[in-house]
Amino acid sequence: MRKRIIHLVLIFCAVTFTASAQTLYSTSNGDISFFSDAPLENIQAVNKAVASIINADNNEIAVQMRITDFEFPNKLMQEHFNENYLESEKYPTGVFKGKIKETLDLKTAGTYKATAEGTMTIHGVTKSVTIPGTIVSNGNQLKLDFKFPIKLEDYKIDIPTIVFNKIAEVVDVTGSMTLVKK
Repeated sequence: MRKRIIHLVLIFCAVTFTASAQTLYSTSNGDISFFSDAPLENIQAVNKAVASIINADNNEIAVQMRITDFEFPNKLMQEHFNENYLESEKYPTGVFKGKIKETLDLKTAGTYKATAEGTMTIHGVTKSVTIPGTIVSNGNQLKLDFKFPIKLEDYKIDIPTIVFNKIAEVVDVTGSMTLVKK
């Protein structure tokens, strides 16, 4: 029943987007990675199944990912990340919803410096964020690249004292994705 309701909501959204003839760009295979530079150990993980959509008519943007899709150099790191830190069973997704601050015509080919402002929800905590980046448009595709820091305590991600020197308090998040015009 739950799957059916979700399916109906998706169909409704698709019909709404189509009916209003908006210019949408989307992907379901964007990359987001993070890097933790700590005294005893560097940690890096990548998620290659990130979904994103941009409405080029009003510059709204949304990004969503499953936390469990982050891949680590070894399974033990991945297990600790999902069970002990991000609690991905309880908080399965990370979401950004916002708007590109600058007035840009993304339907026109060019390279644009852009800043997205909105809310990010991670680990059940929603915070206002500003994300700087670059958008390259050829009219049919948008290539997004961005990098920003996340302070773990802002999202109530606790680091046990025993591993405090292995995990940075602030991690660098980097994203790269190509969205295709729909």
